[in-house]
Amino acid sequence: MEANAYAVQPKPELDDETVEALAQRAVISGKRPAFKRQEWYRYKMLGEMWRKPRGIHSKMRRRFKKRPAMVEIGYRGPAKARDLHPSGFEEVMVYNAEDLEKIDPKKQAARIGRTVGTKKRVAIEDRAKELGIRVLNRMV
Repeated sequence: MEANAYAVQPKPELDDETVEALAQRAVISGKRPAFKRQEWYRYKMLGEMWRKPRGIHSKMRRRFKKRPAMVEIGYRGPAKARDLHPSGFEEVMVYNAEDLEKIDPKKQAARIGRTVGTKKRVAIEDRAKELGIRVLNRMV
């Protein structure tokens, strides 16, 4: 086989409940509001990242009409799909080729740590290919 030929990526072995939960999570995530910090639009220094409103007069905290939604437990996704990659794999952080030996290729996929350099990254990707392990953040 050619060096640059396309190879099909390994797929996880999932039960029907997990497949359904992943599909359900995708639908729920599409409907989930973008939770933004109170008055993020008003001051540039605030940024959009969520912070719980704590002011005693806060309209958002008191859930007045026409105010942005607050983070609540009801927006959470299905328990079966939690902590899974959209492909269905459980992500495992990898920092060297030896870490790949601990991975179950049927349920887990590798994500190479951001501090890993190019030389070691290439070695990890080659070893993962030999073991049939999917690497989620391959160098393309």
